[in-house]
Amino acid sequence: MPMDLNDYTIIKEGEAEILMHAKNEVFFNKTQVNNRDMSIAVLRTFISKRKQEHEALLSKRNKKNGSSSDVEDKPNDCDINIEKSNDQGLEEKPNEDPCTASEEPVKIEGKVRGKLKPPRVLEALSASGLRALRYAREVEGIGQVVALDNDKGAVEACQRNIKFNGSVACSKVESHLADARVYMLTHPKEFDVVDLDPYGSPSVFLDSAVQSVVDGGMLMCTATDMAVLCGGNGEVCYSKYGSYPLRGKYCHEMALRILLACIESHANRYKRYIVPVLSVQMDFYVRVFVRVYTSASAMKNTPLKLSYVYQCIGCDSFHLQPIGRTVSKNTSVRYLPGFAPVVPQECSDCGKKFNMGGPIWSAPIHDQDWVTSILADVKSMKNCYPAYERISAVLTTISEELPDVPLFLSLHNLCATLKCTSPSAVIFRSAVINAGYQISGTHVNPLGLKSNAPMDVIWDIMRCWVKNHPVKAQPADQPGSVILAKEPVLQANFARAVASLSKAQAKKVARFLPNPERHWGPKLRAGRQITSKHISLLGEEAVNGCLNDQDSERDAKRQKIEKSNDAIAES
Repeated sequence: MPMDLNDYTIIKEGEAEILMHAKNEVFFNKTQVNNRDMSIAVLRTFISKRKQEHEALLSKRNKKNGSSSDVEDKPNDCDINIEKSNDQGLEEKPNEDPCTASEEPVKIEGKVRGKLKPPRVLEALSASGLRALRYAREVEGIGQVVALDNDKGAVEACQRNIKFNGSVACSKVESHLADARVYMLTHPKEFDVVDLDPYGSPSVFLDSAVQSVVDGGMLMCTATDMAVLCGGNGEVCYSKYGSYPLRGKYCHEMALRILLACIESHANRYKRYIVPVLSVQMDFYVRVFVRVYTSASAMKNTPLKLSYVYQCIGCDSFHLQPIGRTVSKNTSVRYLPGFAPVVPQECSDCGKKFNMGGPIWSAPIHDQDWVTSILADVKSMKNCYPAYERISAVLTTISEELPDVPLFLSLHNLCATLKCTSPSAVIFRSAVINAGYQISGTHVNPLGLKSNAPMDVIWDIMRCWVKNHPVKAQPADQPGSVILAKEPVLQANFARAVASLSKAQAKKVARFLPNPERHWGPKLRAGRQITSKHISLLGEEAVNGCLNDQDSERDAKRQKIEKSNDAIAES
């Protein structure tokens, strides 16, 4: 069918341009520019790190080859992809295991030679194809980008946008009409990068996604069902992700850790495990970047990385219960269940009961070396990122987080429990540092504080604060009254500590930015008709304009039908 260009709007983001139909036939959300920019930054760093790892592997093997004629096989480094036999590069060579073939560099005349192929990327849910086009046009050294969608209209739009973006896009991006789950299952260990960005939960795609990534490859995954992950529907979260969420101030970080635990669970079924390099909560979603490896022995460490969470219902005390532990004897390591319980039946601080949630990923959710590299790359190419201000602010905050402290406290919540005035963040941080512990902010919440100080130390600091800033008498059975009735064991020192401000705070670097425009959030699914109830999502002007267009179309159709009826009556 011929195209009427008046029905389309050209949208430019980065170096890519797409044609968007006015009737919301294919999903597009401007808000996700932050997501796409962050993904491009991580992808650039991945290509750089992958090249360094490959060169180090070849150097190591060449040294070994110099002393012996054979080359040892090293697991978990399937970075060298095999040549594909067909023109689309989707099938393996016969009688070859894809991972084994890609692990071993070519041996010629006793020397190890291996050529690192450009990384192949799978965008499993492409919609308009904007993300795939940006990868192809903006990321140097990238190979083929395969864009999938299960909607015929979306695939047609993607193919139209590929042609619209010229020869580079046409040579690197290919679009297919396919169910992403089936496609990934039928192409195991073929893609260096798999990108999942569904509308809602990614849970149904994870099992096939962890099988489609090569060893050492990258899985990028977004979840936008935050009401479920943050405890609005705990039973639904458990059915989708295998974890029960808790509704604390840390719920958005807990959502990140639930998603990571779910991906790890799916990977373990195939003797694989994940290593998170970056985990981000932004806008209305969570986004994780993990590397996937295969190792039956390393997979045994999974119970050491997962924990249940006990949250007191009366105060802000929470405690983590590791699922497993290890016992070492000489050179052997035994894996045993974790010691339990870590808490009594009633909270030792306020006397109330505990809610239990999890299991969650309690190991680090970022690799600080990666975060530093990504941030340096973003700053060096700031003109290449439309959302530079936002993603650099998020990465700066992440770079200053304590890496091995799961979840966080809210200073305002602590004070609300005690019904006291709040100390400034600098004063509270100083007291924790002067007590001999570490403390940092978190990218998830501007008021959140991560610390390795135990809860009894935190409450002792607050007791000392209240002694200097008395509160009104409260009923004796209130959690705050029970906490304040105890004398502090630790005498807090509120003198300002040197490290009470992070480097970014000291330099007054913006870390939490306001939304650039109103109604900056989730949008309607593709194909849904816009009605007056969507004002909160799209804004009154956009909804009214769309409704007026719809009324005009209906009037035009009515007039056309009336004219045709009059013509029939006259004849």
